[in-house]
Order: sequence, then structure tokens, then C-alpha cells
Amino acid sequence: MNGGASWADQWDNSAKGGRIGGGAVVQSSGGGAASNSNTAKYKEKLGHGLDKTKAVASSGFKKLKTGSAMGFRWVKDKYHKTTNKH
Repeated sequence: MNGGASWADQWDNSAKGGRIGGGAVVQSSGGGAASNSNTAKYKEKLGHGLDKTKAVASSGFKKLKTGSAMGFRWVKDKYHKTTNKH
């Protein structure tokens, strides 16, 4: 196994093992120009992914809005046909 650590110990984010509410341990790589360029590269990729997600969500919302409007119009027309008896 991993040095005798249990599965729960591997996934414990608290500063003291088993204590609830402890802060997560964050390790830094030391910073520097290489770290900043990697961060910029990942931000750029993330930005492109978010642009695609936004476009897909916008398209889906437009389809939902159009379909809902058509459905409500159909129900409204059916209701008026049954209530407008002369």
C-alpha cells in the first residue's frame, strides 16, 4: 500500500488526520516564470473550453425557449377552441 496509509488517510484534507474543519494542505511548486507560463497556458485552454460551453448552452437555451413558446401557444389555441363555442 502507500506507506501504511489507509484509503481514508489518503483523502483526508484536514491538517490533523481525522479532525473535521481543518484547513487543506496546499503545496507550492516554487513559482517562477515556468509556473506563470503554465498557468497562462491552462487559463487559455480553459477560456476556449468555456467559450465552447457558453455557445452550446446558449444554443440549447434558444431551442428550449422556442419549443416552450410553441408548446404554450399550442395549449392556448386548444383552450380557445374549446371555450369559444357560439
